[in-house]
Amino acid sequence: MHLSAAYQHQKEFVESLSLAQRERLAFIDFNLQFFGKISRSDLINRFKTGLAASTRDFAAYREIAQANLTLDHSTKQYWRTYHFEPIFQFSTEAILQSVSKGFSDGITAAIQPSAQCFEAIQLIHPNIHIIAALMRSIHRQEACQVRYVSISSGESSRVIVPHAIINNGHRWHVRAFDEKSSAFRDFVCTRFTQVNTTPNQATVNQRAKCDEQFNKPVTLVLMVHPGITQPQAIEMDYAMQNGEKIMQVRAALAAYVLRHWQVDCSFKHRILNQGCQLALKNHEVLDSIDNPQLAPGFTAKK
Repeated sequence: MHLSAAYQHQKEFVESLSLAQRERLAFIDFNLQFFGKISRSDLINRFKTGLAASTRDFAAYREIAQANLTLDHSTKQYWRTYHFEPIFQFSTEAILQSVSKGFSDGITAAIQPSAQCFEAIQLIHPNIHIIAALMRSIHRQEACQVRYVSISSGESSRVIVPHAIINNGHRWHVRAFDEKSSAFRDFVCTRFTQVNTTPNQATVNQRAKCDEQFNKPVTLVLMVHPGITQPQAIEMDYAMQNGEKIMQVRAALAAYVLRHWQVDCSFKHRILNQGCQLALKNHEVLDSIDNPQLAPGFTAKK
């Protein structure tokens, strides 16, 4: 069968299924692509179907793309093969929402923008195959061989062990242990030119529980910027209590929050007329985070 004919057969077969079964097959496809494996119990728990129904769903999936998965009889799990080709085309935005919030109904449907409700800011989404490879490594706690373009040193090859994908308000980045620097770092997802999963299991010191900055909570106390003449408006914007907005965030993310909200973190709040409506009240918290230079107005102590 020619490729075009095979594709047409696949498309017609999927369209002949009920909407409910297409969503179950999409769930199988999603898990294989992004987590590398799926079991019948995963399908049953997600859709509250019986064993017989799940057996029919896997049979239908195998009829469409038999080369996509293989069954490990010892664990009763289906594993993604190296020949995997996705059946369903998901939008990157839907995928990123799904991997952060869980697979929801209608993942195969394109996001329909509203004619009355708009988002002024749009993130630049990374390549979907990059996200898929990172997610599989996170799920399996395995290392990745990557090529990454750095602002300081250009493109290079390195080995990372990712454990979380994060939207920092400006872009998506992955939190990972970097073997080159022997430290946990943030890597911007759009700067990867290649991500290859490996079977190499993460060592204990490379796993999320050893990422001190990621696991350490810090408290940000925000107040209305002293340069605002009508503070009540800003207090209402941020649901402040007694003139303060108290937030507890991960230390690894604190600077991103401060930058995204344009919080003046300069000594004595010296940023004027540059859009800062908030100021950091507990300036000493910056000593607790590894990347305070990202916070607006931060200057190192002399």
